[in-house]
Amino acid sequence: MRQLVNRHLLRQFWGIAIPYWRHEEKWKATGLLVLLVALLLGQTGFAVLFNEQTGEFTSALAAHDSERFWQAIRWCLALVAGAVPIYAFYYFVRDTLGNHWRRWLTNRFLVGYFRDRHFYELNARADIDNPDQRIAEDINTFTQRSLFFLLIFIGAALQLIAFSQVLWSIAHELVYFLVVYALAGTLLTVFVFGKPLIGLNFRQLQREADFRFSLVRVREKAEPIALYRGEPQERQQVWRRFIRAFDNFRQLIRNQLFLNLFQYGYSMLTIVLPSALIASRVLSGELEVGRAIQAAGAFAAVLSAISVVIENFEGLSRFAAGIDRLDTFFKLLSSPADREAPQESTIASVQDTRLALDRVTLQTPRRERTLIQNLSIDVLPGQGLLIVGASGSGKSSLLRALSGLWYAGSGTIFRPEAQDLLFLPQQPYMFLGTLRNQLLYPDLDQPATEAHLLDLLVRVNLSDLAQRFGGLDTEMDWEKVLSIGEQQRLACARVLLVQPRFAILDEATSALDVANETHLYRQLLSTRATLVSVGHRTTLLAYHQQVLELTGDGHWRVHSAQDYQFGQ
Repeated sequence: MRQLVNRHLLRQFWGIAIPYWRHEEKWKATGLLVLLVALLLGQTGFAVLFNEQTGEFTSALAAHDSERFWQAIRWCLALVAGAVPIYAFYYFVRDTLGNHWRRWLTNRFLVGYFRDRHFYELNARADIDNPDQRIAEDINTFTQRSLFFLLIFIGAALQLIAFSQVLWSIAHELVYFLVVYALAGTLLTVFVFGKPLIGLNFRQLQREADFRFSLVRVREKAEPIALYRGEPQERQQVWRRFIRAFDNFRQLIRNQLFLNLFQYGYSMLTIVLPSALIASRVLSGELEVGRAIQAAGAFAAVLSAISVVIENFEGLSRFAAGIDRLDTFFKLLSSPADREAPQESTIASVQDTRLALDRVTLQTPRRERTLIQNLSIDVLPGQGLLIVGASGSGKSSLLRALSGLWYAGSGTIFRPEAQDLLFLPQQPYMFLGTLRNQLLYPDLDQPATEAHLLDLLVRVNLSDLAQRFGGLDTEMDWEKVLSIGEQQRLACARVLLVQPRFAILDEATSALDVANETHLYRQLLSTRATLVSVGHRTTLLAYHQQVLELTGDGHWRVHSAQDYQFGQ
């Protein structure tokens, strides 16, 4: 299994792992690692002493020497008292270091995930599946397994050095045999069982994540599925994803069976081989029985040290598959956004005091379709713009371009700073937090008195909302406890609080009756915000001065709101 040790895999591992050991926490991390190595040294030393005393009291029993036997037992008890804290503290330090490493690495991935709206861009990419699982689970596995295997190899090296000296002092022939036996076993494991297990483990991680995602999606979309009576179709889709994971795992355990047959046969032969090799010396009286026991223990320890790849092959193959998934994700988060790719034309974005489009041609993110061609329009302060057109003509897509989410195409969009532009989608976003958080979102630290926030609720016809749920600081799953209409009104309260220069509404009052919609638009016009709306109701014409009509074939027309008639 060359992929376990090839240069590409090592580069992937190094790129993810090494920054933690070079940045702000390097001294703490290095100190804990040094302490771990010191504890490993202590464990190895105690293992050698235990092996020596085991041989000692076995020889004492064989010689019927009670004083020698009880002296060896007392030494063993003293060794136990010293070894127990070292073994226990070793695991505590290892897990503490792994936990700190996970925190640092998770933060690094989260910074990249939310930078340049990568979390949004990933929705259009098919090559990165389940980014949430890679952050929540793969990072934890990476840090824990990295330390586990690093310390295993360090411990194996220390064990090899310590017990090789013991074994050499007892029987040279055992050392020679060990080298040949371990080398043959390792080569067989690497070249016979390697590549298939890595590929199968990689696919298993992917398919388990897909299965879990399908279950999460059912929970998130429970209401529309129930309303459509779509349970049979959803069950079939979830079952298909499970079967893909099941079939891959069935193939994985078949391959694992042959590896297990070899591993267990390889290790169990060591019960017989050392005794067989030195039996003649024991039977002739050249070696004490205890020394033979000591040699067998040293033989097993050295063999375990130089067969570390064989003994941990299955875990290493899963670890290698996880490294590849994490490395692919890491490189994407570390790269600039797709919009900066020189080989593709993109819409230029210019920060300005105005909101305007200059000869903008808008395409879908993967450039499969051109939605709007050569659009030029200015949204003057106080001169609201209503965007109309048939379904699929590109209305919501244009708003995404105005907000900077879509950029495939050409031309230039002039837009103000982020704090002067607030976007309200048709499905409002409800932050996980308190009612106060819902009103303050996205700037939870902006100053606002409780009286002012309660007044905002009154202005959007939600005067009883705080009282109904026990105050502004009550935490609820607001997306579930509020109707869509209530959520839309709550989102409009954010505009009243922030008072941006431009408010972009993508059918943001579609769930409201005409009376509530009229009231909200009047409240919005009472602020300094210039409104850019997508809508279908004729009543919206009264709150805008221009109408941009998208025809659906890439063409467009601009009308005066006063003269425009729907369906003309």
